[in-house]
Amino acid sequence: MKKHKEYNIPFTGLKQGKHRFDYKIGNEFFESFEYNEFNATSIDLQVGLNKLTTMMELEFSASGLVNVNCDISNEPYDQPIAGNMELLVKFGEEYNDDNDEILIIPHGEHQINIAQYVYEMLVLSVPLKRVHPGVLDGSLKSKAIERLKELQPKELKENKKEIDPRWDALKKLLTDK
Repeated sequence: MKKHKEYNIPFTGLKQGKHRFDYKIGNEFFESFEYNEFNATSIDLQVGLNKLTTMMELEFSASGLVNVNCDISNEPYDQPIAGNMELLVKFGEEYNDDNDEILIIPHGEHQINIAQYVYEMLVLSVPLKRVHPGVLDGSLKSKAIERLKELQPKELKENKKEIDPRWDALKKLLTDK
């Protein structure tokens, strides 16, 4: 992983108050973290920095598209994502990032690198199960989908009509209280 200098925010020269930083995130960002799940990315990131006398508040807001492969059909599609995160930066004796919401940096620091926080926020904003919209509405035609339909278990309508009478006795136990 490289250092990501473009994600350093120098806060020593900034006046107290609110500041805004805008970033465009492409696939190179994720490749630098050796994360290869995305085919392509186009994400807009806004970082709001509220500098106070004893601490700083960072507010991350991202939205865009990531091109991923469908878990069912393996067809690529654009998945919209959006993520928000807040981070409180305090000053202390030594660097400490044990808490997800509070970062403690040494008193002598003059900048903060936000790359790791941005990476984690964006990766976690992608759904765990990635399903192509064409699979959900039935409009996607692919060999994988056709093969899955062929292998799908057939419902036996005869078994649904013939219910074993022993189950009726057990159902009475549920209603008797």
